[in-house]
Amino acid sequence: MSATDDGHRLLLVHAHPDDESIGTGATIAKYAAEGAAVTLVTCTLGELGEIIPPEYAHLAADRDGGLGEHRIGELAAACAALGVSDHRFLGGQGRWRDSGMMGEPTNQAPGCFWQADVDEAAAELLAVIREVRPQVMISYDDNGFYGHPDHIQAHRVASRAFELSGGQVSKFYATTVPKSVLAEAIDLMRGGEPDSPPAGGTDFTQVDSVEDLPFGVPDEAVTTAIDATSYLDAKIEAMRAHVTQIAVDSPFFALSNKVGQRALGREYYILLAGPRGPGQQPDGRETDLFAGIG
Repeated sequence: MSATDDGHRLLLVHAHPDDESIGTGATIAKYAAEGAAVTLVTCTLGELGEIIPPEYAHLAADRDGGLGEHRIGELAAACAALGVSDHRFLGGQGRWRDSGMMGEPTNQAPGCFWQADVDEAAAELLAVIREVRPQVMISYDDNGFYGHPDHIQAHRVASRAFELSGGQVSKFYATTVPKSVLAEAIDLMRGGEPDSPPAGGTDFTQVDSVEDLPFGVPDEAVTTAIDATSYLDAKIEAMRAHVTQIAVDSPFFALSNKVGQRALGREYYILLAGPRGPGQQPDGRETDLFAGIG
């Protein structure tokens, strides 16, 4: 049965513009193309993102929010590439600001998302849930995937909204990456395959092992693998739209830390709450976010 036939509705809750493309872009493009109603909620404008291209450096110095305003346009272009027509900023555009990396003084700034009242922010998300009625919601785990305060807060807010929804949302997932997949990607970055970078001369830094990365989980923790490799090109196009934040040398990319990563067409999740569907792979992982809910 197609997504259109059974009315699939998917809600994603991300911290900043670009997060939707990096971690869930292929999944979004797949379900949108199959007819699912996809809603994306972004919690901040990403005003404190570290800018990569020097020609955009002036945006970071604009205390009137130049970078955040610019990233709104980048996000709109990314959404178009992924087939998303329903995007909202949590509480409205600019309601909560980027908090910066963990431990920075900006974590204490009034109005930053890290300082948001969780119940207040969850009420804003709950209003979206009641409007669009998603069966499935995706955000992060309790470490925010890699420890960023806004990602952690997005998890807290999404978890609270899930609780307050009273069962209206059937399944709640966190995006993740298994360590074995990261290890394979590191081998590729070392030049183990003919298509390894740098294809276009991008100066990406390599890492020695998965333990050098601030993310990744044991393989057995992963409950769900979505094969959206047919939509990898759409994901890469969306990542390219975030030009201030992501350097793309397809099929690889890097953020401001210049640590090279492979763009994945197969994306991974941990089911945090809700019924686990029947495993469709030898490892028992789900292959459909809507599995087990009819």
